[in-house]
Amino acid sequence: MHRSVISVAVVLALAAPLAHADDLKALREEIAQMKKNYEERISALESRLAQAESKAASAETSAQQAAVAATQKPASESAFNPAVSLVLGGTYTRLSQDPNTYSIAGFVPTNGEVSPARRSFGLGESELGIAANIDQTLRGQLTASIPPEGGGAEVEEGYIQTLALGGGFTARAGRFLSGIGYMNGQHAHAWDFADAPLVYKAMLGGQLKNDGVQLKWVAPTDLFVEFGAEAASGGAFPSTDRNKNGGTLGALFAHVGGDIGFSGSWRAGLSLLDTSPHDRQYDDVDSLGNAVTNSFTGRSRTWIADFVGKWAPDGNAQVRNLIVQGEYFHRREDGTLAFDINATNAEGGYASTQSGFYGQAVYQFMPRWRVGYRYDRLDSGSPSFAAPLAAADFPMLAAYTPRRNSLMVDFSPSEFSRWRLQLARDQARRDAPDNQLWLQYVVSLGAHGAHNY
Repeated sequence: MHRSVISVAVVLALAAPLAHADDLKALREEIAQMKKNYEERISALESRLAQAESKAASAETSAQQAAVAATQKPASESAFNPAVSLVLGGTYTRLSQDPNTYSIAGFVPTNGEVSPARRSFGLGESELGIAANIDQTLRGQLTASIPPEGGGAEVEEGYIQTLALGGGFTARAGRFLSGIGYMNGQHAHAWDFADAPLVYKAMLGGQLKNDGVQLKWVAPTDLFVEFGAEAASGGAFPSTDRNKNGGTLGALFAHVGGDIGFSGSWRAGLSLLDTSPHDRQYDDVDSLGNAVTNSFTGRSRTWIADFVGKWAPDGNAQVRNLIVQGEYFHRREDGTLAFDINATNAEGGYASTQSGFYGQAVYQFMPRWRVGYRYDRLDSGSPSFAAPLAAADFPMLAAYTPRRNSLMVDFSPSEFSRWRLQLARDQARRDAPDNQLWLQYVVSLGAHGAHNY
């Protein structure tokens, strides 16, 4: 910049003989003023630069001091801010048969949540969830279910899960919904119908929860590929509490899935549940109608095949979408069956092969409105008894094919609430069908994570 000013001055000096003296003087004064202005601006810029550098150095020092202080002082209580959610549900049911005498003919009573909701108005099971990252390696979740009858809350899920194993691996430890099948890993409020399929009630007692560990691996491929394994202590049907070291229940599962163009997607899976129940008791009557308690000890192995397909125009599920899903169960049990353990206590060999499935379709035909149909069917098979046991003394296990048809329509004002009407004809009993009407609401409060596929 100074060189430019000097060059102009030299040119003017050489041209002085040709210019008027007053004009020359005015040009010199103008150049001097320009030089002064430029120097003032440069000085101001240099001052601002120095101030900025000083502030940056001060901020860096403050950040370092804060980091040191954070490592030396405990975190405040407000730093722990978990996501809290609450799910409330209620029903009105009208049943043609007494729900207190409900049973699934041909299958051992599971002592689980298999019967329909009570007649008339009733509060459904409430669900309280708390979840948060523990640190950079672990996440924790607790889901407590509060039955409407009171008596205290029950831990439905309570586990820790890894965040940084790497390589596509994830591990859980604690109590969790097993990864077998498709619906088993979903909480009840996420189901498309008001209750579980018959096959879940007969084979798993409603839903399988494990107290143990789970390891899953997702392959780094465009096609979704997942493998999982679980080891648990048992306890719930179809297992029992063995009061021994190690696990008495094991599960393996594999799932694959992918997209079909822009509008469709699918997932299929195969699972194996293997356990060894010991003294698994249930109540029955003998050939004379006398009440007895029987007990099974042996091995129970269940295979599950599942499939779900979803469709939405151009992948936009807000207006229209269709979900088709189904699961098939095949269970083999063999071991020793004890008859009337409180009196006769006769023991003999026992084996049974049972199966069942459900298939359903749910169609959202316009925003917020859906209709759905589900068909359930079971096959109890023909169990075999070794002497001194006789089939006549086990009327509950006599061959039968329970089935049920369900139709529902629901309305969701938002993603946090749903109202449902469900009609069903349940033929799980031998004596008479149960015609059922359900009115149900499900609402969610607070932070709630996205549901699985």
